[in-house]
Amino acid sequence: MILKIDFNSDEALYVQLCNQIILGIATDSIREGDALPSVRQLAEHIGINMHTVNKAYTVLRQEGFVKLDRRRGAVVAVDSDKYQALEELQKELEVVLAKAICKNISRNEVHAMIDNLFNNYMSPGQDCGE
Repeated sequence: MILKIDFNSDEALYVQLCNQIILGIATDSIREGDALPSVRQLAEHIGINMHTVNKAYTVLRQEGFVKLDRRRGAVVAVDSDKYQALEELQKELEVVLAKAICKNISRNEVHAMIDNLFNNYMSPGQDCGE
């Protein structure tokens, strides 16, 4: 698992870590059932505090991306509550789209960007919901 953490970013390290793991799941480099490194291992590997990794794992669990198992630690287990995920996505997109509109980004530019991003995450033969 390759994680890209920017120590100079204004974004909190635990948020970066969560986002990197979610991207790994979306791109299939981290799969359902995979055990993530222990908090201690990941903290040492990246060079961050164990509490930061623990917070990231807790957030990922709360958001339905991992389950915590006493024997295996954090395990990728994507919660498939699509209705809830769509509600959360809409809330997040409202702000992102408002920012885009303020910057004069067109509907066509947004659609092209989303199509491109979707294509990056879809594996061959995967249903894109079309």
